[in-house]
Amino acid sequence: MIHPTAIIHPKARLGSGIQVGPYSVIDADVEIGAGCVLGPYVYLTGVTKIGSGNKFHAAAVIGDAPQDLKYKDGPTGLRIGDNNVFREHTTVHRSNKPDEETVIGSNNFIMGNAHIAHNCRVGNHVIIANGTLLAGHVEVQDRAFLSGNCVIHQFCRIGTLAMMQGGAAASQDVPPFTTAQNGMNLLCGLNTVGLRRANFSSEERLELRKLYKFVFRSGKNLRPALAEAKGKFTGPAVKVFLDFIAAAKRGVCSDPGKNGLPEEE
Repeated sequence: MIHPTAIIHPKARLGSGIQVGPYSVIDADVEIGAGCVLGPYVYLTGVTKIGSGNKFHAAAVIGDAPQDLKYKDGPTGLRIGDNNVFREHTTVHRSNKPDEETVIGSNNFIMGNAHIAHNCRVGNHVIIANGTLLAGHVEVQDRAFLSGNCVIHQFCRIGTLAMMQGGAAASQDVPPFTTAQNGMNLLCGLNTVGLRRANFSSEERLELRKLYKFVFRSGKNLRPALAEAKGKFTGPAVKVFLDFIAAAKRGVCSDPGKNGLPEEE
């Protein structure tokens, strides 16, 4: 079902069962999997490969040139998985180098007016709410939740099952399983609701709470605390948490609180 006002380059590759709304444009180097739905005024461009079952709402711009002064109009790429939702006015830019890609995984929900810049990597089952802005080379790991109007500096990482409250900003990494509060680079505890929804047991959640207190609220410097924590905590989620922080290149967000977390219900 392709509206007669849509403009589709003859070299574009379209899978079966695609719907294209009025005045949408699909350029030559775009490949779209089966069952994708494009609303009105959607623009797909760049060397863009899109999986199946994706939905693009009105005026989404996907695969346009990166906002990078070093970019010189090369044939750069964007790769998108399956079953994602891109709401109205979402923008996703392709990479700034031909040998790299911007990558969006599968089963993500990207809400209106969100922006994902060049060379970003977004995992699976991620929620990016309205007005949230990802600068270039940002990594968002699986099941993270970025609330409305969050801003993330270039090259930052958002860990798996991390949550950013509305209006939060990060110029440092947000560790897995934590919650970033409104403000700059501030943590306020664990993403307890997200951990429950991901079926973490009460024992796993309790160990993560003890780990969080030890690393961020014990008064120790971060690196010594990490080294000591490796001998005190042993669960698989602990390893994910510690390995993420150890790999940080921009530093990690900190918790300014002096009191311990409230007891788990």
